[in-house]
Amino acid sequence: MIDNLTAVRLQVDGHIALVTMDNPPVNAQSRALSEEMSAVFDWISDTADIRVAVLTGQGRVFCAGADLKRRGDLESAGALPAHSRRTRECFHAIRECAKPVIAAVNGPALGAGLAIVASCDILVASEKASIGLPEIDVGLLGGCRHAMRLFSHSRVRRMLLTGFRVPGEELYRLGVAEACVPQEELMPTAMRLAQEIASKAPLATRMAKHTANTIEDMSLRDGYRYEQDMTASIAKTEDAKEAQRAFAEKRPPVFQGR
Repeated sequence: MIDNLTAVRLQVDGHIALVTMDNPPVNAQSRALSEEMSAVFDWISDTADIRVAVLTGQGRVFCAGADLKRRGDLESAGALPAHSRRTRECFHAIRECAKPVIAAVNGPALGAGLAIVASCDILVASEKASIGLPEIDVGLLGGCRHAMRLFSHSRVRRMLLTGFRVPGEELYRLGVAEACVPQEELMPTAMRLAQEIASKAPLATRMAKHTANTIEDMSLRDGYRYEQDMTASIAKTEDAKEAQRAFAEKRPPVFQGR
């Protein structure tokens, strides 16, 4: 387990890691939050017993985006490029995490918060959730490229140019989120989904996420060929053989992670 975390909380229960952004009052993406999120998701990637992670925010806000109060700290030479790199790597640590990541969006996810959500594999939203790019209101630009992974051409531009926030119910209607539930049902819903994923063959879920990431920008022909190759590879594992035996014998599989 990682020690000395100040902006992120990490809890592990069985095969599930719960990651909570805890940077009051609005979980702004500070230097500590970026660095700790990267470290936590790298740790999750390398910890064999963990099969899935759930990411949420403490309080009423998932993540309000960049810490605008600290922008004055970025004026010295080299400070802004280093800040931008830390920010990018936080998102990539989530997307490239070897284990599936479920976003339990408890409130507004804005700017960098949108990018964090878009870097996760599955979204579950509360009725108080919203996703937006409010940077235009303070004369800046936001995570348009990340928004393109979630929304249509017109919706992304509306968000970018007006600061429009997409509410939780609309996220579900658009198929961006798998569910929109009352606030008190958010974490139970996310945890049930995490438990379902954790019950699958761990090598297969890792390979599935890796494959989905790899083929995202490939052509149909190249992408499906890659999937076929990965299927042939995973089929040789003991877990795949156990899953097939268990299916034929109508019993729960017992996976060994090999």
